Amino acid sequence: QVQLVESGGGLVQAGGSLTLSCAASGIIFSRNDMSWYRQAPGKQRELVATITSGGTTNYADSAKGRFTISRDNTVNTVYLQMNSLKPEDTAVYYCSATRGGVRLWGQGTQVTVSS
Repeated sequence: QVQLVESGGGLVQAGGSLTLSCAASGIIFSRNDMSWYRQAPGKQRELVATITSGGTTNYADSAKGRFTISRDNTVNTVYLQMNSLKPEDTAVYYCSATRGGVRLWGQGTQVTVSS
């Protein structure tokens, strides 16, 4: 039973905020680097943010200063706090876990930002 279950997506107006959550099971969560990716219609999936098993964070330029990735190893959950949302943030957001050569994906959650 390996699962990454995402929640928190929805519709928000430009300038608003949204927090995504991804609950992991069936993995040693604390040993995994966790990432958020997104894919807009007709575009490649792109990396948004990463938090390593050691807590180091990295962000895409498009997310830097607006998004915050965090993790709570006690509840096996990674979060993406998104502020100052723009229409170009509209995409399906995917949670990903990786350790060694294995990458796991969540089901994706839709984020739509209206202008």
